[in-house]
Amino acid sequence: MVYDGDRILVQNKVNDDWTGLCFPGGHVENRESFVKSVIREIKEETGLTIYEPRLCGVKQFYTEKDERYIVFLYRTNRFEGELVSSDEGEVFWINREDFDSYSLAVSFKEMYQVFTSDLTEQFTYLDNGEIIRDLY
Repeated sequence: MVYDGDRILVQNKVNDDWTGLCFPGGHVENRESFVKSVIREIKEETGLTIYEPRLCGVKQFYTEKDERYIVFLYRTNRFEGELVSSDEGEVFWINREDFDSYSLAVSFKEMYQVFTSDLTEQFTYLDNGEIIRDLY
């Protein structure tokens, strides 16, 4: 999460299985640290160069193949550059108070709580066909 006071940077993801409003991000490349991957992905998807991203939580879920997927959540308010959208989707700033008024990606509301509180983990799984989203 890149933030500037009460504003947060979001992406309207369009070319993915996970569409809707979310934070920019992506995958770690071979022999790349988590921090360097965050810096690279933010640059590729937003045009911004970020500094000092801090680990603030973890998201876990199971894929359709029943494989565990782990996402490391980072945030920073140190950045420079001009916003540029990418093929991943349009990027823009929103006010935190308006967050709930947008069409969010699945489980993004719960993940946002990890970014903005003392919570450190979101765990999503299926239990007898019901989606369970636990926060810790």
